[in-house]
Amino acid sequence: MKFEILDIFVRSATIEIKSDAPWRSDTPHRIFVDQKEWCVTDQNVVTITGLKPDTEYEICVAGEDESAGSAGGEAKRLCTLHESVLLDVRRFGADGDGVHEDTAAIQAAILCCPAQGTVWLPKGTYLVSPLFLKSDMTLWLDEGARLLGHPDRKKYPILPGMTFGTDEKSEYNLASWEGNPLDSFASLITCMNVRNVDIIGPGVLDGGASESDWWTDAKVRRIAWRPNTVFIAYSENVRMQNLTVCNSPSWTMHPYYSDHLRFLNLSIQNPPDSPNTDGFDPESCTDILLVGTKISVGDDCIAIKSGKYYMSRNHFRRTKDITIRNCLFERGHGSVTVGSEIASGVEDVYISDCVFDGTDRGVRLKTRRGRGQTSFVGNIVFERIVMRGVHVPMTVNMFYNCDPDGHSHAVQDQEARPVDDLTPMIGDLVVKDAVITGAEVAIVCAYGLPEQPIGRIELRNITASFLPEEERTPGLALMMDNLDKMSGKSFWIKNAKEVILDNVTVTGSVDEAPELYNIGSTTINNVQYNK
Repeated sequence: MKFEILDIFVRSATIEIKSDAPWRSDTPHRIFVDQKEWCVTDQNVVTITGLKPDTEYEICVAGEDESAGSAGGEAKRLCTLHESVLLDVRRFGADGDGVHEDTAAIQAAILCCPAQGTVWLPKGTYLVSPLFLKSDMTLWLDEGARLLGHPDRKKYPILPGMTFGTDEKSEYNLASWEGNPLDSFASLITCMNVRNVDIIGPGVLDGGASESDWWTDAKVRRIAWRPNTVFIAYSENVRMQNLTVCNSPSWTMHPYYSDHLRFLNLSIQNPPDSPNTDGFDPESCTDILLVGTKISVGDDCIAIKSGKYYMSRNHFRRTKDITIRNCLFERGHGSVTVGSEIASGVEDVYISDCVFDGTDRGVRLKTRRGRGQTSFVGNIVFERIVMRGVHVPMTVNMFYNCDPDGHSHAVQDQEARPVDDLTPMIGDLVVKDAVITGAEVAIVCAYGLPEQPIGRIELRNITASFLPEEERTPGLALMMDNLDKMSGKSFWIKNAKEVILDNVTVTGSVDEAPELYNIGSTTINNVQYNK
C-alpha cells in the first residue's frame, strides 16, 4: 500500500496513505513499525508515536489482510530527529492538578530549554495563563496531558496592536482582531518571532472558554480583545502534530504574517453555538500545509485571510501557497472560506480529498467594497471533495454585509459604481471531481460586483443532489442585503466574466437550467438535470 512520510519529529512521525476516498479509506490498513503491528486504522493520515530520538525505524503499511512482509505492503525507513535534552515540567514545580496555576513553572522550563531540547508535559491538567515559546525547541503534551487556559482574563498579558518605532515612523505590530491591529490578549500558546518550533501531542490544548466568560458579550471589548488558543506571528518553520485544540475564546488557531508552517493530524473542536470560534485562520502567511485534520466549530472551519484595508496599505502581505488535504470539516458556517478580511489578497490555494459534512456552506468566497484594489483572490482550486448535507455547497459573495458599514448603500448597491482603490477583485475559482448530496438552498450562488465581475467560475465533473422538497427550508444563500431566499436552485450566478459547466449532473432541483445573469462567456457541456 502506497504512503508518504510527511514529517518526522523527535519522538513521532506522520504518514499519509494513498487512497481513492477522502479523509478515510474504504477499508482498514495495517501499520507496522519494525515488523510489529502498531495499529489498524482507516484514516488516511496517521501519526506514529512512542518513537525514540535519533533512532532509525522501518515503517510498513499493508492491507487489512496483509502482513508487513507481503507483496502488497510498502516499507520505508526514517530516522527521528536529534533531541539535546528532555525537560519534565514537574521538576520545575508544575503540579498538573488543574487547581494550582502552573504558568511560571512551565514558562521557566521553556526559557531554560536549550536548542533542540524538548519541554515535556506528562499526564495531568496544567492550569495556565499564556505561554510564550522560543526558537529551536519542542513542546510535547504527552497522552493525558491537558493545558487549560485560566478563566480570569486579568491573568492574560495584553499584546499591543500597534506601537510606533523609536524613529516615530515605523510600526511594530503584535496583535490583530478581525483584520485590524488592535490590542488583544495573548493566546494560550503564543509563538512570536520564533523559528523551528514543534508542538506535538497527543495531548490537549484547552482554551478554557467553556469555563469562563470569553463567549459572553463576544462583540464587546473588555480590557482587550479576546485571545486565540494558538497565535503564531512573524515566525517560520513551526509545526503542530497530533493534538486536540478546543474551547477557544475566539479564532482557535491563527497563523499571522508567518511562513513555512505545517499542521498535521489535528482535532479542532468548539461548541456549535460558540461565537467567532473559527477553526483555522491563516492571515498574511505563505507556504502552509494542513492535512489529516478534523474541524468542528461555531463559525467557519477554515477562513483564509489577509487583513483589512489599514494592514494592506501599511503592511501589505498576500496570503498564498496554502495546501489543505485529507481533512474533515463538520458543522460551522463554512467548510473552507476565503475572506472576508482579505485586503492584501489570497492566491494559490489548493484543497483536495476532503469531506464537508453539515456545514452551512462548503466552498465560500466572501468580500465587499472597501477591501481595496490589492484585494485580489485567484487560483483557488477544490478537487476531489465530498459534501454531505451542506446547505449551499458553493458561494461567491462580493456584497458581504460585515463591519459597521456592511449594510450601507456604498457596500450593498447592486448597480455599477466607479472602480477605485477600494474595489476588490475575484479571479478564478475551480471546483472539480466533487460529489454533493443533501443540498438545500442552491448548489452554486455567486454574485459579483457589476463594476468588477468575478473572473471565472469553472465546475467540472460535479454530481449534486438535493434533499427532498418537503425537507427543504428556503434560506439566504449569501450574507448580503436585497437577495431573495432560495430553495432547490441549481446554479444562480450573476456578474462574472466566464462560467464553465462541464460534465455536471443535478438531481432534485426546482429548475431545469442554470440561471446566469450578466455573464461574459459561457461554456456548458454535458449538463444534465434529473427529477
